[in-house]
Amino acid sequence: MTPQPADAHQGAALLDELHDALTRFVILPNPHTTDAVVLWIAATHAQPAWAHAPRMVIRGPQKRCGKSRLLDVVEATCREPFISVNASSAAVYRSISEDPPTMLVDEADTIFGPKADGNEDLRGLLNAGHQRNRPAKRYDAAANRVESIPTFAMAALAGIGAMPDTIEDRAVIVRMRRRTTDEKVAPYRYRRDRPGLLHLAQQLTNWLRADMPALEAAEPAMPLEDRAADTWEPLIIVADHAGGGWPERARAAATLLVAEAEDNDQGTTGTRLLADCRTAFGDQTAISTADLLRHLNADPEAPWRDFGIGGLNAAKLGKLLAEFEIKSANVRLAGTQAKGYRRADFEDAWIRYCPNHEQQAEGLPSQPSQASQPRSATGFLGRRDGTSRTTQTTDQAA
Repeated sequence: MTPQPADAHQGAALLDELHDALTRFVILPNPHTTDAVVLWIAATHAQPAWAHAPRMVIRGPQKRCGKSRLLDVVEATCREPFISVNASSAAVYRSISEDPPTMLVDEADTIFGPKADGNEDLRGLLNAGHQRNRPAKRYDAAANRVESIPTFAMAALAGIGAMPDTIEDRAVIVRMRRRTTDEKVAPYRYRRDRPGLLHLAQQLTNWLRADMPALEAAEPAMPLEDRAADTWEPLIIVADHAGGGWPERARAAATLLVAEAEDNDQGTTGTRLLADCRTAFGDQTAISTADLLRHLNADPEAPWRDFGIGGLNAAKLGKLLAEFEIKSANVRLAGTQAKGYRRADFEDAWIRYCPNHEQQAEGLPSQPSQASQPRSATGFLGRRDGTSRTTQTTDQAA
């Protein structure tokens, strides 16, 4: 665990203050998500210390779920925000240095959605910039040389619906939802409220920048593994550095939000196919190709009906399963022989790519969802560069 600062209460008090501000200004889905957003914002103030730059995906199913309002609060409290709306790719790349800004993208469908033509460079930056030493390579014709351009920077992206797997797999996921009539936000007043958030942001910078060597050297005990651990490590280092109840809260948030993301993720086409094949097998040791296809194409909520006029066929099924080194064979079923698949050939892939399904099969309990807690609220908008935005009162901005 990282040594705490000389004032052992300073960090925890600052995170508590940021938590109070956030819950006054935005309605978040549950306490664990709130803690994660607080720690993500704080982590932006010490980016040079981190080996990975976690993304934060702020997503909702529809408009008016509070995505832009949350992004506005993040903009006011993070370290050196860089809002990339209408920014050229060259401007974004040239803005990233060894001490990078915090990239903020609203309406992220302009980067990843169907209207994303011409944004290949920005997509590449957001994909590559999660890890250090992943520079973009560009040829400078005037200087006749290849140039390395840094991409490492934390980024928050807001939009409707899910982001690409390459982003969400490296992100803290914030699932916003539309407020009920019982959930209120108070009006934001630019002149009155903004200075307080800017002051809090400066305090976070002063606190964390005073202990950068300790942050960089920290090797916290992680409740996660692999890429999820890479993504959450900066947040947990900040929590350990703050002390108080934050180390436990950070690990609880990490564990539950990652589990929630896995439970809610439909997965890639391949992993979805593996899960559906498991259901089709039931307790059988083998299944014919014809029976497996009938089962897959019979599910009206599965994607397999869209694989052609007759749905998924034997050739397409074989091609998809070949990626997992699963091949059809002659199998014996009820005294007859037919082309099909053996359960034993799926076992390794199920363990590797569908671990949640393995747990469910073994009867392990799942994590209960966390109910929202009532919050008081006052709104907060505005820009660090001094420009104002329209005051918003009782509605969370979309």
